Amino acid sequence: MKKILIFVMLAVLSLALVSCKGKKEYFNLWNECDSLTTLKNYVEDVTNKNSKNFIPVEDRIATFDMDGTFIGELYPSYFEYNMLEYRALDDPTYTNKDASVVEAGNAIRNFVRNGVKLPDGFDMIHAHAAAKAYAGMTLAEFDRYVKNFASGTPFGFTGMTYLTSFYKPMVEVFDYLKANEFTYYVVSGSDRFICRSLVESLGIESNRVIGMDVVLKSSEQGDQDGVNYTMKSSEYLIRTDELIIKNLKTNKVKQIAQEIGKVPVLSFGNSSGDSAMHNYCKSNQKYKTEVFMLIADDEIRDHTNLTETAKRKAAWEEANYNIISMKNDFKTIYGDGVKKTEFVFN
Repeated sequence: MKKILIFVMLAVLSLALVSCKGKKEYFNLWNECDSLTTLKNYVEDVTNKNSKNFIPVEDRIATFDMDGTFIGELYPSYFEYNMLEYRALDDPTYTNKDASVVEAGNAIRNFVRNGVKLPDGFDMIHAHAAAKAYAGMTLAEFDRYVKNFASGTPFGFTGMTYLTSFYKPMVEVFDYLKANEFTYYVVSGSDRFICRSLVESLGIESNRVIGMDVVLKSSEQGDQDGVNYTMKSSEYLIRTDELIIKNLKTNKVKQIAQEIGKVPVLSFGNSSGDSAMHNYCKSNQKYKTEVFMLIADDEIRDHTNLTETAKRKAAWEEANYNIISMKNDFKTIYGDGVKKTEFVFN
């Protein structure tokens, strides 16, 4: 009997060791910090069926801004700005250029290379110019165009491309939320199809990406209204030069309501363009929520404007947002082998 008991105990211990060994560890790229503790405590609480704050799987909705939240932003501008600059001024295949596209490209170049302030309202200037710059491309052509440009090395770095310029600790947040049965959405001010191309490697499905939109039409539709035109199986969709929405600030909230249909319980961002999305999350009357703002305060491993960062941090603390510090909270930003350099322009 004693031998049987010992055998059973050894078997149980063996199973326990196997279970522990097989358990995946998360957040290996984070330092211990308040923001991470808050996130883990929150997830453990709302996924515990015995907690008063339990959230059913179908309502575990998280929203993430893209640029500056989980992908590099300051090298030295948004990816879509850099791509438009190239399209407008350097792309030999782009010949029939609209004057407003060239003007927007020059504004970006002067900002990036000479430090000249962008014109007031440039978010919308860029949006309309970008709609014109890629008009006529099929969705497949545009996807290839984005990925081809994104295969280049970002200004001010060595050891990575735009396609790999993810904040590696934030990618761990995706993995952690997925393991805890959250559904997460990318809600960006950048073009929806640019975002889809950039996040594809992370396994984020295209139907979980919300962004700036232009009107699409069938290749043979011409000037006919889509209500009165029936697309044929031999046709394909193309981009037009008509902007539908620039997905910033309260527009993010409207798009979340229309496309997701539920108020998020988690929200992640990095700028004032994300505050409305965060406040919408905090307005959730049904469930406990948390919101996080990432601040670019690491001047050693990334490009940043510390004066602007200090202003943002003060504003986010006043708004009672959780602060994620790239400098203090991340063991790495872009991963091994990536180095910050001075801006070098080709």
